[in-house]
Amino acid sequence: QVQLVESGGGLVQAGGSLRLSCTASGGTFTSSTYAMGWFRQAPGKGRDFVAGISWSGRDKEYADSVKGRFAISRDNAKSTVYLQMNTLKSEDTAVYYCAADERYNDYAVTTPHYDYWGRGTQVTVTA
Repeated sequence: QVQLVESGGGLVQAGGSLRLSCTASGGTFTSSTYAMGWFRQAPGKGRDFVAGISWSGRDKEYADSVKGRFAISRDNAKSTVYLQMNTLKSEDTAVYYCAADERYNDYAVTTPHYDYWGRGTQVTVTA
């Protein structure tokens, strides 16, 4: 059982930046390999993939809507994954969820097939 806790959400004006963090604990997280990802869900919408990173950070993937603006990274010594969000748009307003998936390869996961999910952090971008 792995616990994921997101932080760093908040209110920001369009064009601004935020950095989300997700810290993992428990289970086998520190002794196994996990792909990590960020998803988001806007009001009345489904949960969409935002960014993913492989266990070593070698492979990173992004949704087309955030390419060039968002950057995913991880610090395995801190059991933390980050999402740097720049040039934010009102369309980025959503609850952002962190996810972890135990993998035995070193590729990012872009589908919602993750083993563990955080409870989300709200990001609101004003026009």
